[in-house]
This record gives sequence, structure tokens and C-alpha cells, in this order.
Amino acid sequence: MADRRTSAPAGPSSPSHPVSGILLIDKPAGWTSHDVVEKVRRLTRQRKVGHAGTLDPLATGLLVVCLGQATRLVPYLIGHDKSYRATLRLGQSTDTYDAEGRITYEHSGPLPDRSEVEAVLPAFIGEIEQEPPAFSAVKQAGEPLYRRARRGEEVAAPPRRVRIHRLELVEWNPPYLTLEVDCSAGTYVRSLAHDIGRRLGCGAHVAGLVRTRSGPFRLEEAVSLEELTSAGEWRRCMLPMDAGLGDLPAVVLSSDEVARVGFGQALAGPVPADDRPVRAYSDDGRLIAILHFDPTANLWRPKVVLAGMEGGATSSHSDKREGP
Repeated sequence: MADRRTSAPAGPSSPSHPVSGILLIDKPAGWTSHDVVEKVRRLTRQRKVGHAGTLDPLATGLLVVCLGQATRLVPYLIGHDKSYRATLRLGQSTDTYDAEGRITYEHSGPLPDRSEVEAVLPAFIGEIEQEPPAFSAVKQAGEPLYRRARRGEEVAAPPRRVRIHRLELVEWNPPYLTLEVDCSAGTYVRSLAHDIGRRLGCGAHVAGLVRTRSGPFRLEEAVSLEELTSAGEWRRCMLPMDAGLGDLPAVVLSSDEVARVGFGQALAGPVPADDRPVRAYSDDGRLIAILHFDPTANLWRPKVVLAGMEGGATSSHSDKREGP
């Protein structure tokens, strides 16, 4: 297997023919992520459609939608770092930590000034512990927390460790302010806003939220649902399904190795320098599988096998080496 760049062209397909790829959607306010998935499913007439990271109904911005066999790659996409532009309302706390919830606290005194807000932000940069909102999709005993919260049950979600890479105050219009946030996957910006309000002693909630980045994908690359519909040829908006996997090493398999992986068989190969899985391609540029190294057997085992895909955007230009 040799270092090189290859790509496979998107093949022709009828409206109902299975395709595999990624659509970057600018989600409108008021829509759930599931609403967007259903809209894309109807528009594309594709059966397998999913998303790589939920956005709250109040939020807008980048939603990564996967079609066809790209849905099997979602576990490798949801772990990407994210970026947001969050508008906070100082002086009020709500039970949902955003503007759609019931007000649980209203501050009667003077609000902090800009310098006081900027002074507390460094405490939230780095690895922090946060508690997910009671109204969230986090599951406890197999049930989303929001369902229990809606029934009026007391909900105490276990805290989780997340990382805030950057937290910057970019707009000041009291009682509103806007923050730009770069964070790890799993971070709840609503919880961050609530905790900032608590630290300031005046309460706060999210009044508006825009996701601007998810891993390598940027909001500027996304299309609205209206644009996707009016474009007619939605396939032209599709990205190759490996477009979000650039952080994983890539290898090219021989025809014999492709056949073995297709049967779920492990492959011999060098011990990796780290625990990252690798992208495995055929010599004509098709993404075949995601391989994970098994240190107990010193073998590369296929975790996801994608051989036999039809149509769609199948692979992007990627540096590949012989291997695994």
C-alpha cells in the first residue's frame, strides 16, 4: 500500500437509489434535529438518514446529516470538538437553562458589568465538570431525562467532565451578551450559561445559540433546507462520506485484503503508535472499512465494513499509505 491521493466519483442514481454521503444543514430555529432528518429523508427519498450531534430546537446552525452507509460512521463523527455562538440573558434562570423554559429565578439587584463577566470566564476554560440540564436527551435508566422532567419528577443528572478550549465575550448589550465557545463533544452550552449565571450571582440562561463548527465542518459550508429543496439536485450538496474522518490514518488494502475484510476477517499489520482506528480503502479509492487494532492478537479487526456501497459520494481526497 502506497501513499497517494485518490477519489471515487459519485455514480448516477435515481431518486430512490441508495446513496451514501454527508449533507451539512443550517438548522432553522424551532426544528428538532429529528425534524431535519425527516425532512431530508422525504426530500432525498433515502431510507437511511441520521445526524451526528443533536441541536436543541431553540438552536440554529450546523447539523451534520448522514445518508446511506455514512450513518454507520456517525460514532466517528459525534466525538468532534464543536464551536458555538451563544447569546446569554443575564438576570434570569430557567428550568431548561434556555429561553423556552419556566423562569425559576429573577434577579432584583443590579446586573454585573462587562468587566465582572469577563473576570469569571477564565474559571470555565479547561477541563470542567458540568451537570447536564434536566431537560436534555441524556438517558438515565434507559429513559431521556427530559421525559422525567416533563412528568414533574426530580431529576439529578450525574456530572460529566468536558473541556472548554476557548470562551470569549464578543458582544455586550445588557442584559444580553454573546459568547463564542470552542468545546469538546458532550458539552452543554445551556449548562455553561447556567453555571456562569450562578457564578455571577445573578442567574443566566441561553437566549440564542448557533453551532458554527463540528470537527472539520463549518457553518459557512452548510445549506438551508430551503436551498436544499430549491437546488433540486441535492446530490450536488453532498460531501463524501469520509469527509469528516481526516483525523484518522488511512491505508490502502490489496484486493485480497478487501475480500477478507468483507468477510469480517482480521488483518495482520504493524502495531500503531496510538489507539486511533484507521480508514481502509480499496485501490480504486473506495472507503471499505474502519479497522481497530486488537493488541491481544496483534491484528487489525474490521469494526465497520462498508464494502458494496452503491452510488453517492464515496470518498474524498485523502493521504493513504500501505497497511494497515
